[in-house]
Amino acid sequence: MSTTTTDQKELFGHPTGLFILFLTEMWERFSFYGMKALLIYYLVKYHLFLDTEGNLLVGSYAALVYATPVIGGYLADKYLQVQKSHCFWCNFYWF
Repeated sequence: MSTTTTDQKELFGHPTGLFILFLTEMWERFSFYGMKALLIYYLVKYHLFLDTEGNLLVGSYAALVYATPVIGGYLADKYLQVQKSHCFWCNFYWF
């Protein structure tokens, strides 16, 4: 087994790519939960929803955000298989 050394930039002992990945994921989480809070405020303030109704609507939205990829993945694996699924979605996004 040969050992090779590469000159990689590190930040606190980790590759810099890991730091960028962490910041990207943190920003994604921040924006998702921030938009949920703003949506509840908007529904209550301007559409005159009750707090419970607004929370129910936003909670349903969040559940769909997490559930639809699981359902889509299950259906794609069951009916399209891997190659057909990739070809279908590549063509779908292309057009």
